[in-house]
Amino acid sequence: QTLLTSSPSQVDSWLLQTQSQSPLLVGLDIEWRPNSQRGQSNPAATLQLCTNNRCLVFQIIHSPSIPTSLLTFLANPNNRFVGVGIEADVEKLIEDYDMSVRNFVDLRNLAAEVLDDRDLLRSGIKSLGERVLGKIIEKPQRITRSRWDNPWLNADQVKYATIDAYVSFEIGRRLYSNQVIE
Repeated sequence: QTLLTSSPSQVDSWLLQTQSQSPLLVGLDIEWRPNSQRGQSNPAATLQLCTNNRCLVFQIIHSPSIPTSLLTFLANPNNRFVGVGIEADVEKLIEDYDMSVRNFVDLRNLAAEVLDDRDLLRSGIKSLGERVLGKIIEKPQRITRSRWDNPWLNADQVKYATIDAYVSFEIGRRLYSNQVIE
């Protein structure tokens, strides 16, 4: 179940329904328009959050404002946000929107520790998905490098954005509960 929106009030509603279960494990990812020139840094266009079977794709670049409820949710130390390379995403959110994520864990570090395999420190979401979930994750370049700043995302972009955050959540859930496919 995915909500695609740029509306602060819809984000408020999504968070209200989602926060009823606390503390939360949340998959987090962002997308932005690819930088075409050296030194260029396009702002984050979407913020994706997933917990259990509920996902949000917030078109932050097209939102008239950032809801206070979202800032509070991200800063809540009881919520643990997980992702691959999440530190760079967290830095970009601070840089672009002054949004702070309080409690975050890089899934590469967690997987390397839980599975006792230091090679996982260099892996991406595709290889982690295969190793932890036993699933092949499709990440077509044409979608990865697409225009995430468009006001109207196409179905493939929405699916891609949702899958990234959902897979992050599911990898985190499996690693924290020791339900890894061996």
